[in-house]
Amino acid sequence: MSSKIWLSSPHMGDKEIEFVTEAFESNWIAPLGPNVNGFEQDICNYTGIAHTAALSSGTAAIHLALILLNVGNGDEVLCSSFTFSATCNPIVYQGATPVFIDSEELTWNMDPEALETAIKNRLAMGKKPKAIILVHLYGMPAQLDKILSIASKYDIPLIEDAAEALGSFFKGKSLGTYGKFGIYSFNGNKIITTSGGGALVSDEKDMIDRSRYLATQARDNAPHYQHSAIGYNYRMSNVCAGIGRGQMLVLNDRVSQRRANYFYYKNELEGNSEITFLDEPSSDYFSNRWLTCILFENYEKREKIRLHLEKHNIESRPLWKPMHLQPVFTDAPFYGAGVSEVLFNRGLCLPSGSNLSVSELERIVSEIKICIQE
Repeated sequence: MSSKIWLSSPHMGDKEIEFVTEAFESNWIAPLGPNVNGFEQDICNYTGIAHTAALSSGTAAIHLALILLNVGNGDEVLCSSFTFSATCNPIVYQGATPVFIDSEELTWNMDPEALETAIKNRLAMGKKPKAIILVHLYGMPAQLDKILSIASKYDIPLIEDAAEALGSFFKGKSLGTYGKFGIYSFNGNKIITTSGGGALVSDEKDMIDRSRYLATQARDNAPHYQHSAIGYNYRMSNVCAGIGRGQMLVLNDRVSQRRANYFYYKNELEGNSEITFLDEPSSDYFSNRWLTCILFENYEKREKIRLHLEKHNIESRPLWKPMHLQPVFTDAPFYGAGVSEVLFNRGLCLPSGSNLSVSELERIVSEIKICIQE
């Protein structure tokens, strides 16, 4: 059998080992340390955000953002439905209820009209949502102008889940820097990785200072262990941050390589009437193309391709199953026309790693064409 082609494997550069070796040689293996400080500054420099807290995961970052917004038992949080469960699970951690918002067809992200309908409906019921969690899916910017306008109109803070979108921009500004908080993920399959990890970013210093305090078991400034709040073990280790510092040096290259994958697939497959791509709606939108995704006419054709690729040792994946369709969220409110359900049924993520070779891309496209012709 041919060698495995992964959906999105880690891609190391030349410098990561230097930062990690430095951590070992200085014996700075514990959480926090100079690599953590340096990695946080690297993120600030790249995105233009003022403050960053490097954390153990993107999930931790969302959880801390909700805590900082005083989301608690009985509250409601508006959330993109078309996403991974890590986006909405922290809402439940806080005893709050997710209110899921459908996607629109232009960017596949949160539908502004459904968002405003949900807000009006919840307000009519006497329940003002405490926050909006907006996901920039697969690196594609959402319709930020409209969503920011709605969030401002109803005075609801926005959390940008840019877990998949580091290196993506809207109107020249980094995703994750538009809301009150932004979050990034550095999981092994993301555009850059720290093995595992995430970050919470904000222009508000007091919020990030507070997040660091909570993420370090909320230990008070005392010579003994004293705690005035419930804390969490959410800080990134100095070793993992060393990997991240090396990865930040090649981030622009990784974005270019992933975008090149997208254009290769598009050039090779767009002529087939059975396949459509998610395009950038205008020059305002710049996607890192974390994953290249395609749509087929129906579920059956999508599955035929997916299973064919699997048979030939090529990993692909259906688009996210919407959260409002997940068994665990059966009772959660949902607003929309079912666009995300259609996308889930018809969509497929293609191998998109920045370390894909030309021969691997040729092999993937060849197998797709063979399957379609059959």
